[in-house]
Amino acid sequence: MNTSFSFGQFQLSPKVLRGIQDMGFEEPTPIQTSAIPAILAGRDITGQAQTGTGKTAAFGIPALERLDVKSKKTQVLVVSPTRELAIQTAEEISRLARHLPHTSVLPVYGGQPIERQLRALAAGVMIVVGTPGRLLDHLRRGTLDLSFVNMVVLDEADRMLDMGFLPDIETILKKTPEKRQTVLFSATMPGPIMAISRRFQKNPEFISISRENLTVPQVDQQYIEVHSRDKLDVLCRLLDQYNPKLVLVFANTKRRVDQITRRLRERGVRAEELHGDLKQSRRDRVMAQFRNGTIDLLVASDVAARGIDVLDVDLVVNYDLPQDVEYYVHRIGRTARAGRVGRAVTFAGPEDIYRLREIQKFAPVKAATLAASPPVPATRPEETTPSFGLADRIKQAVDAGGLELEKAIVERIMADDYTSPEIAAALIRLIQTRVPVGVPEHRDEIPPPARGAGAVRHRRRRTQ
Repeated sequence: MNTSFSFGQFQLSPKVLRGIQDMGFEEPTPIQTSAIPAILAGRDITGQAQTGTGKTAAFGIPALERLDVKSKKTQVLVVSPTRELAIQTAEEISRLARHLPHTSVLPVYGGQPIERQLRALAAGVMIVVGTPGRLLDHLRRGTLDLSFVNMVVLDEADRMLDMGFLPDIETILKKTPEKRQTVLFSATMPGPIMAISRRFQKNPEFISISRENLTVPQVDQQYIEVHSRDKLDVLCRLLDQYNPKLVLVFANTKRRVDQITRRLRERGVRAEELHGDLKQSRRDRVMAQFRNGTIDLLVASDVAARGIDVLDVDLVVNYDLPQDVEYYVHRIGRTARAGRVGRAVTFAGPEDIYRLREIQKFAPVKAATLAASPPVPATRPEETTPSFGLADRIKQAVDAGGLELEKAIVERIMADDYTSPEIAAALIRLIQTRVPVGVPEHRDEIPPPARGAGAVRHRRRRTQ
């Protein structure tokens, strides 16, 4: 399906459509189909949607369409619960806006030198994406002017509520014009969220995206934590380990599909690509080759793969975590057809762990202990392999539970692009070599995680 055609139903400007096409989005997700027209029409909406449903583009695309590019005033404000989400949201909107001249997007959050944000705000920023704590900081300093804001987005409102940010949100909204458009997204709709909607929205349109049951009982579902740079190596190791007859590899964009296919061919793998830019005759020919075994591996985008109905697919690999959690079930359903048993392996980088958790709420995806992981360099055995005593103690500590604070520390390290196996291996090395790790003596001195939970929500201002 042609990208500009599918998103063209919204009557978007050519420059925004080019940004969408560059992102590789082939068709709107369900939340985008429902939300974009309503937001473009200027209506307030309250959307119930999980992380990974494409909601950033659902509000980002109409926000860009409604910008006055002649004004450098802040016109759109997105409030996010965490610095990671603020960064991710700002980056995606910036990519969508790459063909819109002089369009500025700025994430503001704690943990970054505020001087850089001060300079950017002084120069003029049209779209500000920020965490509540840092937004309040700028409002107190007088460095953020919200008097020209015409759209406010409260993203993942239930998480902000859980983290104790309701008073901050109220303070921020009071600084915006009363005639603004207010868009609210939340995975759940508890009473306090509905109270926010009643208080700050005007006749909102309610949009709910229902979840499919992500259960495919005949599929063994696993994930591997792997850096993006190592994904191709791990994929090749999987092929060597399982020696599958037919393999489907999914990527999120057409450009990514082409890149993976090219690199696999360079390694001698009989691979072909399948995405929406291919003519129907070419797609039919590729599918015929896949069915008769002329090619071993098919790299596909989500839209192009919907018509795939091949009985003998042994392995499905999610090279990229799907943009929409809903697509996950469609992908893994390409294997285990007609009562057969299949295997699905998902690659997850440090930046994907939180979206992976959303999938795990609906599907039994377990961490894989596969030989496909990059090998550990051969050094002194006593430094790389924990003794049985240490391994048993680690297992006992995990079984005993109560590791919330320690998990929070790990999540903070993962936010700097380290995988949990790397962190665990480093800790074992430190323990065995008795290297001081410099952990504060008192547990209360350990700073809270960037992604808060109830146990540490009262310390949130340190991280925003």
